[in-house]
Amino acid sequence: MNNAVLVTGAAGQLGSELSKSCKNLDYENIIFCDRLDLDLMNYKNVEEFLVDNEIGVIVNCAAFTDVEGAEDKSDEADSLNHKAVKNLANISIKLDLKVIHISTDYVFGGDQSKPYTEESEVNPLNVYGLSKFMGEKSLLEINPENIVIRTSWFYSEFGNNFVKTILRLGEKKDSLNVVVDQIGTPTCAKDLAELIVSILANEKYKVMNGIYHYSNEGVASWYDFAMAIVDLAGLRCEINPVLSNEYDAKARRPHYSVLNKNKIKKELNINIPYWRDSLKNVIDTLV
Repeated sequence: MNNAVLVTGAAGQLGSELSKSCKNLDYENIIFCDRLDLDLMNYKNVEEFLVDNEIGVIVNCAAFTDVEGAEDKSDEADSLNHKAVKNLANISIKLDLKVIHISTDYVFGGDQSKPYTEESEVNPLNVYGLSKFMGEKSLLEINPENIVIRTSWFYSEFGNNFVKTILRLGEKKDSLNVVVDQIGTPTCAKDLAELIVSILANEKYKVMNGIYHYSNEGVASWYDFAMAIVDLAGLRCEINPVLSNEYDAKARRPHYSVLNKNKIKKELNINIPYWRDSLKNVIDTLV
C-alpha cells in the first residue's frame, strides 16, 4: 500500500481541522483537495490522481451538508454524498487503498431512547440522511475493508455552524427560539480530527473496518446547546425552548440521535472529551 494521504473536502470544518492536526504526521505526503481541485464524480480523473500521487489512504470529508437545502437539491446531495462515495469504493478495490469516510447520526430515525450502536437499524427521515446512508452503504458493500465514522452536530472555529450562528444572532437579538425536543450530542471537529490523525499515525486503519460511532461525550438538546453557547460567551440573549412542530423546517430531524461510542473507545483505547468542555475551548478561540 502506498504511503500518501488524501483529504477531500479540505475547505470544510473537518478538513480545516485536519490541515492543522496533520502537520506532525510522519507520512511521505499529505494532500488536501476541495471540489475545485478534484471532482469526485469524475471516476477517471480521480483514479489517475490517486495513482499519480501514490495515495494509500483517503479521508473523505467531502459532503453536501446543508440539511434544509438537500430537500430542494436532492440530486446534488445524492451526487456528493452517495455517487461520489461509490466511486471511491470502486477505486479502493482496484488500487488496494483504504477509505475513511465521514457519515452522520441523521441516518437514524430517532425512534429509540437509548444511544444508537453501529448495528442499530437505520431509518433516515430527510434527503440528507438518506444520501449519507446510501454513501456509507455503497462504500462498505463494495469494499468491506473501508471505514465509516458516523458523527453528530458538528461545529468548529471554521465554516458555518450552529455555534457561530448562535454567537452572531445572540449579539444582535434579545431572544432566540431553539428546539428543545431534538436530542443528540454536539461534537467538536477538532476532537474528531485528532482521532483521525491518531488512527493514521499509528496505522490503525489497517486493522479497522466497517462502521464506528464518534461524538463528544454527553447528551443535549439544541436548546441546551444554545444555552451553553450564550453562557460560555457571556451573552445576554434569552433562549426560548420551542417544539419542532413550531419551527418552520423543510427537513424532518430525528428526535433522538445519540451515538453509542463503546466500539471505538474499546478498539482504540481512547477517552472522549465531554461536549461542553470542547465547546468552551472553541468559544474561547472565537470570542
